[in-house]
Amino acid sequence: MLEFMPLILFAAICIVLMFGFPVALSLAGTALLFAGMGLGLEAVGIDANFDSGYLAALPNRLYGIMTNQTLLAVPLFVLMGVLLEKSKVAETLLDAMALLFGSMRGGLGISVTLVGMLMAASTGIVGATVVTMGLMSLPTMLKRGYSTSLATGTICATGTLGQIIPPSIALVLLGDVLSSAYQQAQLDMGIFSPKTVSVGDLFMGALVPGLILVVMYMIYVGLVAFFRPSMAPAADREELMAELGHTSGLGILLLKGLVPPVVLIVAVLGSILSGFATPTEASAVGAFGALVLALAYRQLDWATLKEVLRSTTHVTTMVFLILIGAALFSLVFRAYGGEHMVTELFEGMPGGVVGATIIVMLVIFLLGFILDFIEITFVVVPIVGPILLAMGLDPIWLGIMIAINLQTSFLTPPFGFALFYLRGVAPPSVPTSAIYRGVVPFILMQLGMLLLLTFFPQLATWLPTQF
Repeated sequence: MLEFMPLILFAAICIVLMFGFPVALSLAGTALLFAGMGLGLEAVGIDANFDSGYLAALPNRLYGIMTNQTLLAVPLFVLMGVLLEKSKVAETLLDAMALLFGSMRGGLGISVTLVGMLMAASTGIVGATVVTMGLMSLPTMLKRGYSTSLATGTICATGTLGQIIPPSIALVLLGDVLSSAYQQAQLDMGIFSPKTVSVGDLFMGALVPGLILVVMYMIYVGLVAFFRPSMAPAADREELMAELGHTSGLGILLLKGLVPPVVLIVAVLGSILSGFATPTEASAVGAFGALVLALAYRQLDWATLKEVLRSTTHVTTMVFLILIGAALFSLVFRAYGGEHMVTELFEGMPGGVVGATIIVMLVIFLLGFILDFIEITFVVVPIVGPILLAMGLDPIWLGIMIAINLQTSFLTPPFGFALFYLRGVAPPSVPTSAIYRGVVPFILMQLGMLLLLTFFPQLATWLPTQF
């Protein structure tokens, strides 16, 4: 029984989380409980296979979290996203794109996909994108005769692009964890001058797969509109302009709604891809640019600023508290010999590295039903990452596969987070079954993207080698 303590610890964490306790406190509290159990058993002479020396590393771990320059990008990217949301940049952008494409069949669906992509690149937070797009675009799509399942499926799918379209909070956190895992894997292999992988590398690796997904979404909406016009009818531009309440011309609306956020995103991503700035420095540029846009749109007063700072502080403290709890969990898991257990399990698995990768992806997919990407990134990836990377996997490819896997998990009924977010803001007339039906084609497209990456890993690994 005692030799299975690492697995019992992991199972206990999942059970506690399913009861709805705060994630950070669940991780830290359960880990401390098991650490105390191990120390207590050792004190009465029972060999619990618990190495208490690992607990001595906790202060260094916490200090490392506090001094990690990469993680400074988290509050700044969150601030950028919240500012863009509160300044109604996304609302103006959606109106402009709807007027541009709305007069063609499927045009509103294509507009939602494009705006969702830009929103994902701006906020990097799935919940914020799904809720914002649901509130702004769902009523218009339904009023214009769009199929309920197509409208809700498109909104949910484009909302989850925040997982993969850089600059994404998920990629920032995943890049930091994978960097540590990659260095540990190389040290385990006897390489004492390890290579590094940066958040910028992960951003570049995610760009091509993310854009392919966007194109796949738009092609699907276009095909539905072509073969079943009643599901995605065209809208009259004049009626749409009157309904949206815009008196200015389309050109002015596009200039006002499209150019500023695109320029901001290009400035942030371009500075990273060109090597001119690190992700942390680029996040500061993004936050400052979002502040300027909010002022230019005259949407930033004292009350709004306080709300923006409160939201940013809330998300940031949640992330860092979970990171601290995950660090303690990781140490206790290793103190019980969990790392060696997982290594032996993977090495004895049929299919070698292929079998191990499939099992890990399946576990991460299932955990995505009950855990957010932050918990999975901080808890699961540090355990399995070094082992898979030591078996020869490319860290950038592995990171993109995990990100798209989680994106798919968040979209899959009945527990997908994106479905819950949209259900919370959708009108009562929209049945939950319609939302579930609507996301199925998009889930298949994302699974297809995972297969493409499996057979053509260059889709993720080629671009980082060009810079």
